Amino acid sequence: MSENPKLAQLREKASRLPLKPGVYIMMDKAGEVIYVGKAKKLKNRVSSYFHGDHLPKVAAMVANVDTFDVIVVESEFEALMLENSLIKRHKPHYNILLKDDKGYPFLRLSDEPYPRFSVVSKTAEDGAEYFGPFGGRSVSFEIIETISKALGLPTCSLKFPQDAGKNRPCLQYHLNNCAGWCRGTPDRADYLARMDQAKLILSGKTRQLTDQLKNQMEQAAEELKFELAAEYRDRLRAIESLSNRQRVIATAFADTDAVGFARGARSCFTVLHFVDGDLAGKDYELMDEPIGTDEEVLPGLVMQYYLRRGTWPKTVLLPAAAGETEDLSRALTESAGQKVRAEIPQRGERLRQVEKARLNAQEEILRATSAQQRLSKTLEWLQKALALDTPPRRIEAFDVSNLGDTGIVAAMTVFKEGKPCKKDYRKFRIRDTATQDDYASMEEAVYRRFLHAKEGDGKFAELPDLLLIDGGENHVRAARTALDRLGMSVPVFGMVKDDRHRTRELVSADGQERGISGNPAVFALIGTIQEETHRFAITYQRSLRSESLKSELDDIPGVGEKSRNKLLDTFKNLDTIKTADYDELCRVVPKNIARAVYDHYHTEEEQQPCE
Repeated sequence: MSENPKLAQLREKASRLPLKPGVYIMMDKAGEVIYVGKAKKLKNRVSSYFHGDHLPKVAAMVANVDTFDVIVVESEFEALMLENSLIKRHKPHYNILLKDDKGYPFLRLSDEPYPRFSVVSKTAEDGAEYFGPFGGRSVSFEIIETISKALGLPTCSLKFPQDAGKNRPCLQYHLNNCAGWCRGTPDRADYLARMDQAKLILSGKTRQLTDQLKNQMEQAAEELKFELAAEYRDRLRAIESLSNRQRVIATAFADTDAVGFARGARSCFTVLHFVDGDLAGKDYELMDEPIGTDEEVLPGLVMQYYLRRGTWPKTVLLPAAAGETEDLSRALTESAGQKVRAEIPQRGERLRQVEKARLNAQEEILRATSAQQRLSKTLEWLQKALALDTPPRRIEAFDVSNLGDTGIVAAMTVFKEGKPCKKDYRKFRIRDTATQDDYASMEEAVYRRFLHAKEGDGKFAELPDLLLIDGGENHVRAARTALDRLGMSVPVFGMVKDDRHRTRELVSADGQERGISGNPAVFALIGTIQEETHRFAITYQRSLRSESLKSELDDIPGVGEKSRNKLLDTFKNLDTIKTADYDELCRVVPKNIARAVYDHYHTEEEQQPCE
């Protein structure tokens, strides 16, 4: 068997690379960056991709490589920093990226006479104080509520001092959850003192605060100020009751983080946060199998995690598989603007912390795998029910939507491993069917989708294991005809709805029905696919229709975006706007615009006189 010429060409190009550190950039035929990696020795690392067998994901990446570039640098540190920068810029398909949409909110303490807490997504140089980040928005709001309740601070929307005395105290005052600042008492000095106590809690100095309150309580008792002493006692008890939730707050200023990484059916990256040796919190992220060894993968994941999170501990503990840590320590320090040390512990408590992080990563994989196994069983059942050769790991579904003879569209959704893969969704404007004909429209859409694949279009290259059509056997025959025209074979079934618009069965082109209601998991999966495909088709059809309506109304002098949207929201469609009388239009838009719209759609004989 002759060797692939492209592979030989890439291997020869890699053999001429220097034995120096740097970054390599893999690109496909379209010139898109599909993978970025770093190497101690570029020649050895890049050449390894074009020799021997690889794991499926690596093999898939190599199969899509058309060419590559390299950037030679002076050190492994520079390679690490450059790799992270290029991944962030290009977001390559085959790189392992931590989710960008995972929020790490902060608590903002406003700079005003009576400061108040709020939850924000990032810090700013606006004179306010910021604490965090914390694990999520719900956790952040819970922290505000808990600390405010413990210290008697307000959580209402009133502004002080201007709103003091305007209303009777609310229920929170009567429940002893608030000191009743709306009454005008206690005074601002007391308010600021309590806010300082809140800042101590958020800075992890709860012990310092409790010692302070004990001293104040004892002093008040010695001075025979028993009511004040009782108030300090109650506040002390409330703060001590925060001990369990204090761990949530502590994650924002952990002094030591332990990193764990495990591979299995999936891979998991875990970070445990420790404060004074005590575990305060955990972050983890599941991902597909990464390309490269742990030594190659871990430094990049660590950098991505902390740059996204925005806060850094003093020490990051790594497993031995991470390799040398000098360059990572330097990269973290430069990014943080403070000393951050990455190290691989050899013994003792720190080694046990890393082991605990690894164990947590393994446990998360087990939990995720059990859910994945259930989904795999669903796909296996579907395979048997439809007599497929393999479980349908990739399912594509089609639906047609139209408004009479105009705006005919089709939509294609994709489900991988039973989950929607929205980046692979596709839309089709039906071109060859002039009148409403769902069967012809379906045939055209399916034909165009597989024609793209046959012509080598990378966006359509991955073929489905199963094709689902919204409709009965006639719709399936239309899809089958399209495949036959191209000489291609894919299992096709129609999704037939019951009188409650739920998918009750799947039907083949020859009318054979496969009931699915007997298996709740399959019933739910097929129902979800049909609903999602219908939603996607309707949304696309409506967007085109809306564009058409907007373009016609925009041609009328005086009609701007605001007036156009009011007309469409009120009258719903263009025909209703055309037949509306002048008075009806005046109730929606100003008289001059109403006159312009009315005159646009009526002859002089039909026009009503102006008021």
